[in-house]
Amino acid sequence: MRDEEVMDATAKQRIIQEFVPGKQVTLAHIIANPDEPLYAKLGLTSKTRGAIGVLTLTPGEAAVIAADVATKASGVELAFVDRFSGSLLVVGRLTDVESAVRGVVETLEGVLGFTPAPLTRT
Repeated sequence: MRDEEVMDATAKQRIIQEFVPGKQVTLAHIIANPDEPLYAKLGLTSKTRGAIGVLTLTPGEAAVIAADVATKASGVELAFVDRFSGSLLVVGRLTDVESAVRGVVETLEGVLGFTPAPLTRT
């Protein structure tokens, strides 16, 4: 095999990402002060403004549990829940969003044995 053929073969490699069975909070992030265009891109109405909490979970059905925990932990509104992808968006006052996201991570870890993700914020 020539050097050019070896380089071509390595240049065409792909990485395939897949979920590994398990219970995990893969992302727990708070956007403290989103720019206005982000609300429109997410389909959020003028009523649903404020900080945004973003969570992704495996298995995806855990998003239903997380949505319940989030709304009971504080005064957030559900912006998006997808039990197939495990995505959850909550909106509200920054303190409420922080409480909701923290409550979800702590409950899933402490009660259901999930591996937690660090809480991040921008």
